[in-house]
Amino acid sequence: MNGSGTNGNATHRFSNTAVLALQTADATRVVTSDALDDALAGTYQRVGLRRGLLERLAGIRERRWWADGVTFVDGAAEAGAKAISESGVDPAGIGLMINTSVSRKYLEPSTAVAVHHALGLPRSCQNFDVTNACLGFVNGMELAAAMIDSGLVEYALVVNGEDSQPVQERTLDRLDQPGTTSKDVIAQFATLTLGSGAVAMVLGRADRHPEGHRLVASVSRAGTEHHELCVGDNDLMRTDLKGLLDAGLALSEDMWADAAADVDWAGGMSRYIVHQVSKVHTKAMCDRFGIDPALVPTTFPTRGNLGPASVPYTLAGQQDSLAGGDRVLLMGIGSGLNVSCLELAW
Repeated sequence: MNGSGTNGNATHRFSNTAVLALQTADATRVVTSDALDDALAGTYQRVGLRRGLLERLAGIRERRWWADGVTFVDGAAEAGAKAISESGVDPAGIGLMINTSVSRKYLEPSTAVAVHHALGLPRSCQNFDVTNACLGFVNGMELAAAMIDSGLVEYALVVNGEDSQPVQERTLDRLDQPGTTSKDVIAQFATLTLGSGAVAMVLGRADRHPEGHRLVASVSRAGTEHHELCVGDNDLMRTDLKGLLDAGLALSEDMWADAAADVDWAGGMSRYIVHQVSKVHTKAMCDRFGIDPALVPTTFPTRGNLGPASVPYTLAGQQDSLAGGDRVLLMGIGSGLNVSCLELAW
């Protein structure tokens, strides 16, 4: 395929878009898995479960919450300001801002408008939310690149801020009730693996920014028959852990096989940046696709599952160790199910 070619509307090659800057904003309150185990000690005893599930099964030692008075919008705006500053792009030239957060305070207006306002972006900057569970940021990158390639905008900012504290506090309260069963704990277990944090990326035209990191190609697949395996809101998230893992791996494997004719991702990659869920999920991905675990950096042990922010957040931590010519594959998955892989030429 050449230029902005497509194959079945799911495989796309980008022609003129590059990542110019990628920055994070860390939530500052460390919440250990031991502390969550302490809060659930009575529940574990009543239902016959051993403490240590979060670290033993998921490999998550801690996650972060925002400081009192700091919101996920503040985090997204902080990351956005840092990314704009690093890119050297005049904010007046940013024509698009996409917010991809799962976290939201209101059904309307969009979260994007609050971040746009906090950043002081111009009135000419189109802004909106793109939500697709944990795949949202990768989708935001794809959409921004398509708009840059088409000439609709010259610069785009993709942001994400997540706040796991409200749903985790409500989950702890709910699981502490006398009627809780072991099935309730397992069904809501994934909620306690979440973390808080923010990330932002500036993208622009590659022909004007040879120093940037080009977007090469992306492939996506949908398995929406699985849309009830993980369902959540600001109060409760229930997850079929095994069902979601099995369905996600199967869908990803189908995508991998279908994409093989157009892209060569099985070998030659310098990094595989996978969605950060748990050590079980990461090992299963490496085993299924024959990926060397040494090429798969992880952030979930100390940050948990940052939702849509997890892939770009993990990539941000690898920037100093990547060199020109390296190939980087972003591997995203969102409950629903949707999966995407996006290659960057560093």
